[in-house]
Amino acid sequence: MTRRTSHKFRLYIAGNAGNSLLAMKNLVAICEAHLPGRFEIECVDVFREPKRALADLVVMTPTLIQLAPLPMRRIVGTLTDTSTVLSTLGLDAAAA
Repeated sequence: MTRRTSHKFRLYIAGNAGNSLLAMKNLVAICEAHLPGRFEIECVDVFREPKRALADLVVMTPTLIQLAPLPMRRIVGTLTDTSTVLSTLGLDAAAA
């Protein structure tokens, strides 16, 4: 992973809630299409790890946090609007 920038994401979900599952599906699809082989996704269930959610100031799910590269960025929602997700994460130009 030294050839290209590695992207690290943490997705906070609420168990098997529909919105959480949709966000995970959308995030994986976006990463596979725009960051093939250059991404890691950590999924944190707020029901199982509420203290982690509080430590990261997560008050709604699903919440996506981009940990790397900096700057850290957040998106709340199901990640269905791919162009908005790419733009918010600074990937629209970098992934092209």
